[in-house]
Amino acid sequence: MESLGNFIDGEWTKAASGRTLEVINPATREVIALVPDSGPADVDRAVGAARRAFDLDGWPQTSARERGRVLFRLAEYVRRNEKRLAEIETTNNGKPLAEAMGDVSDAGFCFEYYGGLATKIRGDVLTVPDNAMALALKEPMGVAGMIVPWNYPLMMAVQKVAAALAAGCTSVLKPASQTPLSVIELARGFEECGVPRGVINVVNGGGRTVGMPMVTHPGVDKIAFTGSSEVGKLIMREAAATVKRLSLELGGKSPNIFFADADFEQAVEGALFGVFVNQGEVCSAGSRVLVQRSIYKTLLDAMVEKAKKIKIGPGLLPDTKMGPLVSQDQYDKVLSYVEAGRKEAKLALGGGRPKGLPKGAERGFFVEPTIFYDVDNSATIAREEIFGPVMAVIPFDKEEDAVRIANDTPYGLAAAVWTRDIFKAIRTVKSLRAGIVWVNHMQPAPVEAPWGGYKQSGFGRELGPHGLDEYLEVKHVYINLDERPIGWYK
Repeated sequence: MESLGNFIDGEWTKAASGRTLEVINPATREVIALVPDSGPADVDRAVGAARRAFDLDGWPQTSARERGRVLFRLAEYVRRNEKRLAEIETTNNGKPLAEAMGDVSDAGFCFEYYGGLATKIRGDVLTVPDNAMALALKEPMGVAGMIVPWNYPLMMAVQKVAAALAAGCTSVLKPASQTPLSVIELARGFEECGVPRGVINVVNGGGRTVGMPMVTHPGVDKIAFTGSSEVGKLIMREAAATVKRLSLELGGKSPNIFFADADFEQAVEGALFGVFVNQGEVCSAGSRVLVQRSIYKTLLDAMVEKAKKIKIGPGLLPDTKMGPLVSQDQYDKVLSYVEAGRKEAKLALGGGRPKGLPKGAERGFFVEPTIFYDVDNSATIAREEIFGPVMAVIPFDKEEDAVRIANDTPYGLAAAVWTRDIFKAIRTVKSLRAGIVWVNHMQPAPVEAPWGGYKQSGFGRELGPHGLDEYLEVKHVYINLDERPIGWYK
């Protein structure tokens, strides 16, 4: 068992309190590492380092080309260590290794993408009255506090860090206390890749002891948070005292809509992938499966039969398609929703622990793929984010019914539409209140395209050029070209 540290001002350190947190493998419940159980003093030290790097050491004045080179080196570091990073991610988070390999690959490309974008930051020259010119300059926002979740630990950390580096910001990053190991492994390469001291700092610990002190710290200019809507609302309230910039990527209860004319085999696979990938621990999970009534029973039966074949087990086993949930708390939460679902709808599949788990995994946090049907959209399992492998199948009759049901939610992160009719597809896309809408697919998240939600799914965007804008301020510069006095006072 390894004892790991915080990465603050280019050095590995313990928590000021000396306390540690246990990190477990959710497939076996074994303790695999100890990390600092940090507090406000550690946050203060990290913010001080980031503040100095931004205000005094010249990181914002580093040329865009040099920032880009640092990001390219980070991309190569991730690629060289791809297998190790993926194995760490799987061991700590539980997800299948193939999924972790995809996440690490995306993280490498994300560094590369923002490395190229660093030299593309540009403002505008604006036409104004009189003999003058106006410029809209884009400048780095300052010190960014970043709070990342446990479902995509490395990838979501990199999405934030890469954009901040490209913009010229410095950062303090808090990994999820359940899954800090891949981010710590990434931090081992910062010095090698040319990241100056204090530019990226990693502080481990809980939300109350590290996250909230970051949110309230006067030295932090911006908070980028991915997590639950409840915590997002708390961050908004606490950040108001210092008027921090915020980008919040919050919860979802995404509709996955299947019209009768959808390709049937695509539909079956797309419905299952939409909710069971990453054990359902996905903010954009298509957990509300809306099916047109004429294909309702046929599609339901086909989904159930195919879901029975999903191989469940530790993520490091090559044939595993669904791993354990991340923690005891999450396991208990998901099973409590399953019990609620038994009272609200009909159970077609699953609802408990899988049988026949490999030796050593009997105590892991495994839950079967679970499918409820004849679900009313007012049911708890259709309203609340479960964050586990639980599908709620809802029938609809007409196109307008599908749109009404899909939009009847406080969330608005993602949605998907399955149909061969391009006119119907575009009509539905335009009617859905969601930040991401897929047509005949679900869950792709290319680095080049924006990611974020409507309504209580948050605001701001990550990825693509929009993700870079979240770390930039706009400064208006007015230049008078008339040498005469203003002439106001005669």
